[in-house]
Amino acid sequence: MRALDALAAGTAGLRARRVRATLSALGIAIAIAALVAVLGVAESSKRQLLDELGRQGNLLTVATGKTFDGSPTPLPLTAQPMIARIPPVQSTTAVGNIDGATVRRTDLIPPVNTNGINVMAAQPSLPQTLSVRILRGTFLGPVAEQYPQTVLGWSAARSLGIDRLTAQTQVFIAGRYFTVVGILAQVEVAPEIDTAALISYGVADRLFGLGGVPTRIYLRVDPDQVAAVTAVLGSTASPENPRDVQVDRPSDVLLARIQAKETFVGLFLGLGAIALLVAGVGIANIMVISVLERRAEIGLRRALGARRRDVAAQFLLESALLAVIGGVAGIGLGCLATLVAARLGGNPVAIPPQAPAAGLVAALLVGALAGLYPAARAARLPPADALRTL
Repeated sequence: MRALDALAAGTAGLRARRVRATLSALGIAIAIAALVAVLGVAESSKRQLLDELGRQGNLLTVATGKTFDGSPTPLPLTAQPMIARIPPVQSTTAVGNIDGATVRRTDLIPPVNTNGINVMAAQPSLPQTLSVRILRGTFLGPVAEQYPQTVLGWSAARSLGIDRLTAQTQVFIAGRYFTVVGILAQVEVAPEIDTAALISYGVADRLFGLGGVPTRIYLRVDPDQVAAVTAVLGSTASPENPRDVQVDRPSDVLLARIQAKETFVGLFLGLGAIALLVAGVGIANIMVISVLERRAEIGLRRALGARRRDVAAQFLLESALLAVIGGVAGIGLGCLATLVAARLGGNPVAIPPQAPAAGLVAALLVGALAGLYPAARAARLPPADALRTL
């Protein structure tokens, strides 16, 4: 039988039973869409994390030991200027924890309802060193050194229900009102900033007696000299107690997140493979029913000279076409789902080229395997027995 004749015979059953064929292909489409979407969404998220990793890979933090509640203990006053003298260091900024200070929307809220917001003194160089965007308003400037003004981290602003700023937007910090002059974007590599209310060092020294002491220093270094700078930061920040200095590379958090996402991708791919297997069983079941319903057609074709392999090829091709149609539809749905998820998450759209190809091959393989038994059963059907159903 010629290829065109085989294709016409294979599609005849699909055209005659369009609703059944559509429902059967839908199972394959959903499974393939899930597989493509999992790979696409994971790749888009990974691409965004890798971009962030490239921007934050040269960021280091310096802190000493921690107190009983987990807060870092102060660093020497000389730590930041000494670190800034290291040649590969490009910029530095420091923050200082203000212990016991609560942040509330108004003084009518009980002090115990702090929503986990910390109060930190911050230097004007913080946005530049951390490469953080200011979503609303401005950062702490010269006026903030003299008057009670604050900038809220992303999570802190959400906890307080503040999403826009006016001249009357205030929060109640440690017994007095502070005007909110800015809201920061989320800082992936410095979550402590996200949950903080930032005030100037001048106000922190005057109202809370901070004394200009830093508890954490952030620094940007030459990307090619990260390891070398890390090796000398402890002794530079605290020459008397270098072992007590904790040096971290915040971008390691991004690496951990990438690895965690890859683990979950494997899990979801396994679930998608199970869904594809179930869809294949559904196609096999439909094809067996089709063989039973078309016994007369099979007997007539055999009586007119069709060979067993021609009959088997017809049903095998029909099963494979059914799966391929579902696979193509599933690839389209998976790409669309990836696009929507990436846009909603603010990530770049990235679909691995192998994902659509692998989905189509998987659909074809499942369709071929699902059609093996129905095709063999149709080929073994004796013409005389089949013609009795006419």
